[in-house]
Amino acid sequence: MKKLLLVLTLALASALRAANLECSNIFADHMVLQREKPVAIWGWADANETVTVEFNGQKKTTKASANGKWMLKLDPMKANAISQKLVVTGSSNDVNLFNLFTGRKFEINDILVGEVWLGSGQSNMALEVNRCLNMESEKASANYPLIREFTERSTAHSEPKNNPKGSWTICSPITVGNYSGALYFMARELHKELKVPVGIIHSSRGGTPIENWINLNTQLQTPELKESTEAEIKLWNAFDEVKAKTKYEKDLADWKAAKEKADGQPEPKTKAPSDPIARRKFNGGPGELFNGKIVALIPFTVRGIIWYQGEANAHNAERGKLYQTQLPTLIKDWRKLWNEELPFCWAQLPNFERSDADWPWLRESQLKALSVPNTGMITTIDIGEKDDIHPKNKQEIGRRFALWALNTVYGKKIEYSGPLPISREIRGDKVIISFSHADGLKIKDGTELKGFEVANAQVKSKALDKNKKETEISTYNYAPAKAIIENGKVIVSSDTIKNPTAVRYAWANYPDCNLVNQDNLPASPFRFEDK
Repeated sequence: MKKLLLVLTLALASALRAANLECSNIFADHMVLQREKPVAIWGWADANETVTVEFNGQKKTTKASANGKWMLKLDPMKANAISQKLVVTGSSNDVNLFNLFTGRKFEINDILVGEVWLGSGQSNMALEVNRCLNMESEKASANYPLIREFTERSTAHSEPKNNPKGSWTICSPITVGNYSGALYFMARELHKELKVPVGIIHSSRGGTPIENWINLNTQLQTPELKESTEAEIKLWNAFDEVKAKTKYEKDLADWKAAKEKADGQPEPKTKAPSDPIARRKFNGGPGELFNGKIVALIPFTVRGIIWYQGEANAHNAERGKLYQTQLPTLIKDWRKLWNEELPFCWAQLPNFERSDADWPWLRESQLKALSVPNTGMITTIDIGEKDDIHPKNKQEIGRRFALWALNTVYGKKIEYSGPLPISREIRGDKVIISFSHADGLKIKDGTELKGFEVANAQVKSKALDKNKKETEISTYNYAPAKAIIENGKVIVSSDTIKNPTAVRYAWANYPDCNLVNQDNLPASPFRFEDK
């Protein structure tokens, strides 16, 4: 009896010293693993402990590092819709308290092998199926047990986090309402076309700028971003919590008073003010969403990445132009960390009437980012809503993401993009514009093309730059133009502008435009101007 007590005492003491044998939280019941690529599996154990992973007929072994981190890779696997389990076993001399009588071992159940995509961005990526078009019928028909979603629920953080928060759920009429609409409708199209399981990893945060999603050190080391990043850090650090709290409490009291004063009348149109301190902690500052919601997902094996963001960076032309450096920086940095040139596609900002923003400049930056290899962009200038920053037609958003993936990633011979501008040629009073993805170039509705403008001279004026110094700027005075389609090109001219040198299309927050290709995919907004 004494010997038994001694053994139990020693085991208990050992268990208290031992680290839990575990995987990252993203490896959980109902997950989907990526097919046809080496699959990274990782977690934590005792220092130098031998860890074995068994799955799909494979048995792989590795040793934890001195700090207990371990990782291995499974060999590439074919798609498999049959539920399987993954078994992790440790061989530490210490015995974990929770596995005192069963040893260092655990299982993860109901795992499929198929296609896995990561989706990130702001509120239009976060918009749930519950808020999309025809949500009731969409939910009722969402019986797709081979589609699974992992929603990353961590907040922003000042330091990189090593473990995500969230769980995998099986797509059903009960669960799909909480899925990202854009990701779900993309996954549904891929699943129907590819006939394999599809996993979607959703990590987004509404109302957040791109600089929160890029590694802060990378931004500071990028010459074009260093100055703006330092300014953002300075602004972030200057936040006065006491002052903010006082103002918030006053604004909330005023809002409540106005609501009570209504006394049965329609409530105030304005929403209750949000707590700026809570919002600050949730959304973070430069680099902090990258730390909190992306780092811990690396290097989970995925096929590619979908990005739906930009609204928070479109307040003015200066910020919009900066995006042409920020988006490529994010893409290249994430790829470097994943150690792979992952396919990357984003949604260009849709049409939306907003007086306090200048969306065309950011749309142009998104268009220019296509210079990064193995990337794509879906144009959404035709499916926005004039008074709602969150278009509800995420079915079409998802379909267009899927078209891009099916063509560029999976090799299907289908059109996936609307017309993209290649060049302009000036012939007298006419500007001739050539496009890619222009088969069957046509007018979507009506009898004439809309949205084209031309200009013939730069107008010089004085303005204050960001350092409050007067500088000379050159702008164009555009006039509406006529446009016709001829031999797969668009010819633009104006009765009032002779010898035009500049042309642009759909250059407005909510433009009236209608150029599409034979697949009814819209042309991207653009401009051609002399430098």
